[in-house]
Amino acid sequence: MRETWQRHIDASLLHPVLLIDEAQVTAPAVFDELRLLTSAELDRKILLTVVLAGDERLVDKLRTAQLAPLDSRVRVRLHLASLSPEELRDHLAHMLDASGNPALMSKELMDTISERACGNLRAMAQLGEEILEIGAERDVPQLDEQLFLELFGVPDSKPREKRAGRGRGKANR
Repeated sequence: MRETWQRHIDASLLHPVLLIDEAQVTAPAVFDELRLLTSAELDRKILLTVVLAGDERLVDKLRTAQLAPLDSRVRVRLHLASLSPEELRDHLAHMLDASGNPALMSKELMDTISERACGNLRAMAQLGEEILEIGAERDVPQLDEQLFLELFGVPDSKPREKRAGRGRGKANR
């Protein structure tokens, strides 16, 4: 297989890259195979670049004796820590500005979303997306904290209906 890959790389002048998201749940046997497939001639020729993306469990997993040979071959490591609420707010402000409507959210809502996201940029974007969707349905000129509280505040005694077109309803939160 390595020879076939090398011929393909030489003929196409393209270098294959494999991206594995949520790599922390990858079986050690898969990592062993990847290690064997990535190089030829005792690591002199790289046949495949593998990008592993995962949480802290991936770092811990790679430090085990079983995966030490793979861990020693990792050339670049990028550890992304949780963002502070201020950093999240700056990202949110940038996204609103880039969208062409920097005043779409009130300052209070931006602060609330930034704190509620617990350092996770994706979680912040998801919260913003849900609020934006409801705001667009209601045709509100500015999204505010009141809308946030309606969506994510203290649950009512009656369950909310699932919204059409979405795989998950608000009652599931």
